[in-house]
Amino acid sequence: MKKILTALIVMVVLVSLTVLTSAKPNAYHSIEGTWELQSFYNFDDGESVSDTVAKATGYRQVKMYYNGKIMWSRYVPDEPNGRFGYGSYKITDNQLIETLEYGDAEMMQALDTMRVFTFDLVLNDDTYSQINIDEEGNRTFSENYKRID
Repeated sequence: MKKILTALIVMVVLVSLTVLTSAKPNAYHSIEGTWELQSFYNFDDGESVSDTVAKATGYRQVKMYYNGKIMWSRYVPDEPNGRFGYGSYKITDNQLIETLEYGDAEMMQALDTMRVFTFDLVLNDDTYSQINIDEEGNRTFSENYKRID
């Protein structure tokens, strides 16, 4: 009985030490939530930001990511119709991949030629940037978002 009790105590101590000393994974930033567009970046050499462009007065674009699905809407004061799209998404360590299923009339025309959009992704707790890449792998411009929920 004494040996069993001692063995149990040793096991508890070893398990506790393993849990306490195990390497903790890096904190994972989640894209789930609601995001509003704040600005755009242009890249001049494929890596460095050459300028920041503020969104126009009254322009509003919001994206919502949840459970593998994305929905976005855009309002531009000079355009009579709003824009929207719906589909699915996935993220990796450094990419955001959106696959759109349907949207407004203009979006549906665009979807005839391209449905999958792949961006470089810079994701933090309350901000993210989706960065367009050209055929040669150079960054061209980005949309920069702020979490609003």
